[in-house]
Amino acid sequence: MTHNHSNSSNKIGWAFLLNFSFTIIEFIGGWLTNSTAIMADAVHDLGDSVSIGSAWCLNKLGEREADENFTYGYKRLSLLGAFINGAVLILGSIWVLSEAIPRVLDPVVPNTEGMILLAILGVAVNGFAVYKLQGGNTLNERVLNWHLLEDVLGWVAVLIIAIVMQFVDWPILDPLLSIGFTLFIMFNVIRNLLATLKLFLQGVPEKNLYKQVLDELRSVDRVEYIHDLKIWSLDGEHNVITIRVGSALKTVEEYKLLKLDIYDSLAMFEFSYSTVEIEFIDGHSTINEKVT
Repeated sequence: MTHNHSNSSNKIGWAFLLNFSFTIIEFIGGWLTNSTAIMADAVHDLGDSVSIGSAWCLNKLGEREADENFTYGYKRLSLLGAFINGAVLILGSIWVLSEAIPRVLDPVVPNTEGMILLAILGVAVNGFAVYKLQGGNTLNERVLNWHLLEDVLGWVAVLIIAIVMQFVDWPILDPLLSIGFTLFIMFNVIRNLLATLKLFLQGVPEKNLYKQVLDELRSVDRVEYIHDLKIWSLDGEHNVITIRVGSALKTVEEYKLLKLDIYDSLAMFEFSYSTVEIEFIDGHSTINEKVT
């Protein structure tokens, strides 16, 4: 598990290095080409760089072991990084829209040759960053991967628009592209932010997971009733479950067998932490034990 978390930090570190380096190139290129679409993407990537940098730091801190202050460990710091990432992108997108919308009314002719060169470089750099982050399991990685994939698609769009403007005098395409691209980004960022907020509020991390777990537990022999089933996630990858079940057990051996059966039924869901409480229906006693 620690190895996976370290690998996640390394991937995010690569994404930060590539994104920050290319952001500097974008600002210079956007200024030289007089393109609002490229400047819009430069601002977007600057926000990405800040967000990825904070996500990287928080992801590294999240590798720390559990202690007396944070008994579940520091994995939720990675979730905080995803939230910061989304919030910065929304603020950056609002700024881009405020700059691009006036350009629709008064478009400026950009340097299309420079736009084409930057677009090709943008597809290559961001495409490599997506490749480095592929296969990530944490919400942090998935959010960052979405942003970088959007950047690739955005640069493909810039490339197409620049080629079109090589043959037709339609400078309005430049601000229209930046507006469309920004709205597309905001839609996906807001969706990811809502998913992050749900995890912060300890919501069930996956759709239908609660019902699937409940159905699986009901299929276990000798389980008479189930209540206080609670499922939440630390960071979108490491999920936690607590459950109370009732059974008409008579011996300790029966208790052990039932505990093993419940553990086996939960194994398919790969919970990082599972706590099961078995209650004797006759009311004589209640035995608590953590499933490890």
